[in-house]
Amino acid sequence: MGRRSHRLFARWYPQAAASLEDRGLGEQRARLLAGVGGRVLEVGAGHGANFPHYPQAVTELIAVEPEERLRDLAQEKAGDLGLKATVLDGEAEHLAFENDSFDAVVTTLVLCSVADQDRALAEIHRVLKPGGELVCLEHVASANRAILVGEKVFDAVLWSHVFGGCHTARDTGAAIERAGFDTEGLEPHRLPYLPFPLKVSPHLVGSARKPA
Repeated sequence: MGRRSHRLFARWYPQAAASLEDRGLGEQRARLLAGVGGRVLEVGAGHGANFPHYPQAVTELIAVEPEERLRDLAQEKAGDLGLKATVLDGEAEHLAFENDSFDAVVTTLVLCSVADQDRALAEIHRVLKPGGELVCLEHVASANRAILVGEKVFDAVLWSHVFGGCHTARDTGAAIERAGFDTEGLEPHRLPYLPFPLKVSPHLVGSARKPA
């Protein structure tokens, strides 16, 4: 199956998202990444919004992003920051890395938009070292049944088509657990500074560990 491109989204999203960083998302990223170290893979790096927040404990950073424009912006940001990051073309469902080769994998607002969530998480699990962590910030479906129905309809008719394949109704927490991760380190958080409908439902924030 050919890869679906979201070129229009890639053009307008970086500028539109900039204000969210100042309203609280940047601080959330910094808290999320503060404990990351070693060899790190970021999946779906976008335009490099996480790059300013990686600590010095990261010895190698590899970032994969399928959209060419976003990759270029990420590479430019890495250069501006003096960050030694390798930015590659790649998809979450097909990670071109050896088994057990990363200390941490980072995803932020990514697992909502991958074409095959189970396959993407299986790949992330594969490339992580035993004891390694999936560090993530991901919005998840509402536990309220009426809101969940609305999310599914909204995804089908508008949201996922306009916002780069994003789905608001995915039970990402269950998918992470199904992939074999220990999810004890993931906690639900409300992020009220995000736009509707993302602020309606909780986000999973923290880390899920691959058993040693």
